[in-house]
Amino acid sequence: MNVRHLPALLVALAALGQPLRAETPRPDTAAFFEDFTEGLDRGRWYVSDGWTNGDWQDCHWSAGAVRVQDGTLTLFHIPAPEDGDRPAQCGEVQTRARLHHGTFEARIRTPRAPGLNASVFTYIGPVHGAPHDEIDIEILTRDPGAMTVNTYVAGKPHNGGAAPATPPFDETFHTVAFRWEPEGITWFLDGQEVHRTAPGSPLPEHPQKLYLSFWSTATLTDWLGKQGPREGPLGYEIDWVAYTPLGEACLFPGSVTCADP
Repeated sequence: MNVRHLPALLVALAALGQPLRAETPRPDTAAFFEDFTEGLDRGRWYVSDGWTNGDWQDCHWSAGAVRVQDGTLTLFHIPAPEDGDRPAQCGEVQTRARLHHGTFEARIRTPRAPGLNASVFTYIGPVHGAPHDEIDIEILTRDPGAMTVNTYVAGKPHNGGAAPATPPFDETFHTVAFRWEPEGITWFLDGQEVHRTAPGSPLPEHPQKLYLSFWSTATLTDWLGKQGPREGPLGYEIDWVAYTPLGEACLFPGSVTCADP
């Protein structure tokens, strides 16, 4: 997005520290609707654990900050203890498969707190042996009354924007979505189109992984705000998440694709 003040390598480091495993550039074309009623499908999702993306991120990804309970996936931000025995911990999950053109949707609720970022995004980059392509939905929890969007193509940002959310994300769940097509990308909030890529603008082309992520910073305060003192964890809740490949539609009630002609 045009308010994003991160280097092009911001998310490219997201997979550092993971165990090496064979990956194929061939995208997975299977649709899915994940409502977490049977827990977290570890065959579909990889839990980030044991590293941080860089000095700008002041929390470490931790499996202990990821929980599924009563059909809701919660990614926590757990502050560091006063004795400094460990750093703050934060939660992230990512698909094992790479996904291509289609519609990506999630029903989410975030806390209200400066200094943190709750996101639904797709990403691929040099760590995967590919150029940096990315499609973002981010809730800057300093102001959960807006959804911000953006793309990266070959490491360069394009098509940033924002849409108001009423009531804000800390007061209720909202459904966020984007449709990625060869001709353009359209973002939706609660089923309504709120932003689209400009005609002729560069577009991501490479299959990408889907990420759900909640992290904090002590340095990017112009963008995310400055964290204040607090006790106890904050939780970013995901009620469900879904992917519908291009050419398919209305695979579950409430999908934005059900409104397609």
